[in-house]
This record gives sequence, C-alpha cells and structure tokens, in this order.
Amino acid sequence: MSKELTKATSILPSVFDDYFKPWKDFFDFNGGGRTFTATVPAVNIAEEKDQFKLTVAAPGMDKDDFRIDIDNDVLTISAEKEESEETPARQEYNYSSFSRSFRLPASVVKDKVEAKYKDGILKLYLPKTEEARKANGVQHVAIQ
Repeated sequence: MSKELTKATSILPSVFDDYFKPWKDFFDFNGGGRTFTATVPAVNIAEEKDQFKLTVAAPGMDKDDFRIDIDNDVLTISAEKEESEETPARQEYNYSSFSRSFRLPASVVKDKVEAKYKDGILKLYLPKTEEARKANGVQHVAIQ
C-alpha cells in the first residue's frame, strides 16, 4: 500500500508542474537558476607581530563596491552591488549588500589601516602601535 501512495505522490507534482508551467515560468523568480540568498561573508582575523589582518571572501564584487569606515574604535566594512538582467518578458534586479563591524583594540594605529581587494578577497591590514609590537601579550579583536 505504501508503494502505491509513493507512486501516486511522485506523479502528482509533475502533473501540476506541467499544467501550471506557463504561469510558473512567468512568475518563477528562480526559473533562471537564480536564487536570492542573504549571506554575510565570513571574516578571518589573524594576529601577526606587527599587525592584525582581516580577510573577507567577497567574490563577484568590485573594489568600488566596498566602503570601509573607522568611527572612534569601530571598523565597519560594507558593500553594495546591484545587477540587472533584462529578457524580452521581464527585467530582474539582483541586489546584494552586507555590513560587518568590529571594535578595534587600542593597540591599532587607526590612521594607518590599509585595504586591498584582489581575486575576490578583501584584505585589511591594521598595524599595531609601537608599544603593542614590543609587548609579548596577545591582543584580541572583539567581533560584534
């Protein structure tokens, strides 16, 4: 009995898909294989002797899509990208953005922070103060 139900339920979706296919293709935003995902890129933080290094994987972005701000002790990395694809029947927009903020330790020289974007990877270099470089203790960046 359960095999018959399994067969019946596996046939049913294809009948509905075939019947509603013209409408589904017209209204289905995933029909072209595009999906909307709200993701925030992962950030790797490494401490080196002279600096902290933040690495953000953000493929598909351009250097100009990023904005990096330091306000008091808070570093904010944000990005926005808008793309559109036009077909004869409709025009679709794909908009993605993210923002990540980090509280900087006092050991970071804020006016010497550097950023580089290459091959889908954004790297930020946060140099340490002279005192922090001489100290043996490990300084940690708080992630918020």
